[in-house]
Amino acid sequence: MADVFRARSRGIDSRDRFIGEIGLVFESLHLPRIAGQIFGALLLAPPEGYTAGDLTEMLQVSKGSVSGMTRLLMHYEMVSRISLPGDRRDRFVVKPGASAEMLLGRMALLTQLQALAHEGLDLLGPDGDPGPLMEVRDMYAFLQRELPLLIDRWEAQRSAAEAVEPKLSTGSPRTAASAGPREEARQ
Repeated sequence: MADVFRARSRGIDSRDRFIGEIGLVFESLHLPRIAGQIFGALLLAPPEGYTAGDLTEMLQVSKGSVSGMTRLLMHYEMVSRISLPGDRRDRFVVKPGASAEMLLGRMALLTQLQALAHEGLDLLGPDGDPGPLMEVRDMYAFLQRELPLLIDRWEAQRSAAEAVEPKLSTGSPRTAASAGPREEARQ
């Protein structure tokens, strides 16, 4: 997949290529490409983030696209809207813990697939093979149980690393945005 992204981006500067590749990854996940490009731009943003106008100009997209896609990214808890003292414009930053939140946001799908596998087992006739449905049920039960624990371990590791080597942006607006609770995603 990376070869396809690189082939499409020959002749483009590294930042634009990176932003474009993030857009293509989002698109491969059935999310809007522009949302991915905005997320990619924000990953490269200074600690105070970018305004909607900055994103419109940088990505050469409409104000409406930036507005809709930043709302989508905020809905998925990947981006936060902040304001700085003395500046009336909203700014957007990547929300701390966004990657973990994105994974945990998929927990509802795991629950739904697990429930459907149970239903499929109940519907399976005497000649049906329960193996595939049992595999789906068991795998999603495993992921639903283990994924939050894995993310907790990641966060503990990240916190320990930051205690040793604090981020350069400590105290910046980016760190002021909360990561949000994960307990709802675990249920």
